[in-house]
Amino acid sequence: MRLTFKLKHHFFSAFRELFVHHHGSLEFRAKVFALVIAANEDSTVDSYVSVKEIGLNIYKDDEERANLLMLTTKEKVDKVKEENGLDIDKLIASIQKDLRIVPRYAKKIDIQQLRKLLTLTNDKDTISYQENILEFLEKLKDETLKNKKTQIAEDEEILEAEAENTAN
Repeated sequence: MRLTFKLKHHFFSAFRELFVHHHGSLEFRAKVFALVIAANEDSTVDSYVSVKEIGLNIYKDDEERANLLMLTTKEKVDKVKEENGLDIDKLIASIQKDLRIVPRYAKKIDIQQLRKLLTLTNDKDTISYQENILEFLEKLKDETLKNKKTQIAEDEEILEAEAENTAN
């Protein structure tokens, strides 16, 4: 079963955009989780377990989607830690860009859920850094929801109509 999971993960990683429903939304959430986790140089596997638990809550016990969120988050954190084309600043810029393109993603920034990741940190400086990141994310969320209210409402109407058409 473990081999099957790994094969499935590699397949989905390669073709995520094609096969994963609401890929952009999951990718955005993974970036947000990765930003907080990557700020802790000593993050452990417990961070990813916490992301999976949060994912199970978000996706109403859909274990496959929660696993995909966890693995996508881990990929992003690994890229930051390995300095493989991604760092904290680029991750922040990517989150900001995503919100400019799809402002409704701001609703996916859940500070209370993200705060759970801070409990896995013992270093005071790291906790302070992570708290600054949470403050930044909260401000970014609030500004986006305030300034893009009309666009968000229009986008949600379109999504609801598409969902109704798909259901029929």
